Amino acid sequence: MEPIRETMKRVVNAPSFSERYDAMKKEVLEHPGVLKFLKQHEEEIDGPTVEKGMGKLYEYIDQSHDCNKCPNLGGCINHLKGFEPNLVLERGNIGISYTKCRLKTAEDNKRHASSLIHSMYMPKEVMAARIENFELDDRRLPAFRAVDEFLENSTGPDSLPEKGLYLYGKFGTGKSYLLSAVANELAEINVKTVLVFVPEFMREMKQAIGDHTLQEKIEYVKKADVLMLDDIGAEAMSSWTRDEVLGTILHYRMAERLPTFMSSNFSYSELAHHLTYTQRGEKEDLKAARIMERIETLTVPVKLEGENRRNK
Repeated sequence: MEPIRETMKRVVNAPSFSERYDAMKKEVLEHPGVLKFLKQHEEEIDGPTVEKGMGKLYEYIDQSHDCNKCPNLGGCINHLKGFEPNLVLERGNIGISYTKCRLKTAEDNKRHASSLIHSMYMPKEVMAARIENFELDDRRLPAFRAVDEFLENSTGPDSLPEKGLYLYGKFGTGKSYLLSAVANELAEINVKTVLVFVPEFMREMKQAIGDHTLQEKIEYVKKADVLMLDDIGAEAMSSWTRDEVLGTILHYRMAERLPTFMSSNFSYSELAHHLTYTQRGEKEDLKAARIMERIETLTVPVKLEGENRRNK
């Protein structure tokens, strides 16, 4: 039997192998990334070092760089999915290190942003809203400008305007969508937002008395960096939900100067009327006025007009 060393020598010296190796070596040494690396380390790398590191150099050029060979993160061709190779010099030898690629960075950023938004009973399609997809016309422009101004003045969790917006208008004009779009924009600057669909939230608060989670849930909502109360006024308001739940949340946020957004089919005056009358028909002007004072302190009213887009 022929010794393995002799076999390897014969294979390596075979014309076909030699030609393929020369072609591979030429491809490697003409690669822009390799040329740049060798230029940067020309005083440290000699011919034998290049020859010894040819396997690593080929491994480098055979992969995707700046995601140029990958259709998406799932289709990444690299040895470590989501990471791209970088040539390095390690103790005089050529090696490879891996760093996160731009597709994985974008995906991780997206996941991080999603983790900063806590939705309570909001539809999934609304939660995917983006500012750039908000359809503009003359009637919707004032609301868009108000939102844009808030975002322009928001630079991070510790630098937010004290007042949020009270978006009001007819059913289906895009108020919930715009709230969610703002939440997604704020997540890009690491601001945590809690979005609450008020009618369902109030129903859960009544159930929370029985399972002893009422205080915990109120604490969570009232302390959010940014709180968005969607469809306020659509709930069947009792004295208890108005004063002990809504009132408690708004009082804390007013005292702590935490930005709060709201959406409603009612204007301020119409909401005041709604809050005045309880489910039992009791008229409580003073208590309603207290809630409205907090709402007016926390928000700037902006009317969002337009057609009902849910019927399009």
